[in-house]
Amino acid sequence: MTPEDDPTRDPTRDPMRDSVRDPVRDPRQLPEASADTDADAPTDPAGAEHLGDALAHLSTAVEENSIAVGAAKGLVYSIIETLGTLVGDPDLPEHARSGYEGLLETAREIRARIEGERS
Repeated sequence: MTPEDDPTRDPTRDPMRDSVRDPVRDPRQLPEASADTDADAPTDPAGAEHLGDALAHLSTAVEENSIAVGAAKGLVYSIIETLGTLVGDPDLPEHARSGYEGLLETAREIRARIEGERS
């Protein structure tokens, strides 16, 4: 059955619009970036509040033993890697760097707690 023949397919939905764009295979041109686009870009690309929320959620899950050890280790490792990359960015403003460093220390504490309590 081809996608066009699928009875569950919504005929009003454009599959090209909703799919991830592959610039090599998709002939449509990307919109040109303007100087205004860069000026409006947030200075906090990863969203420190989201990373902080993720760490709080992970910490709670570890305290309540509601997460598998391997999953907790994987998540905290990923967050530490992300924060380490952000902290190492030379273009990052100092106030953002100090916030990320605080989150990085919190993530390291969670990792130590996971490895100490649940090894």
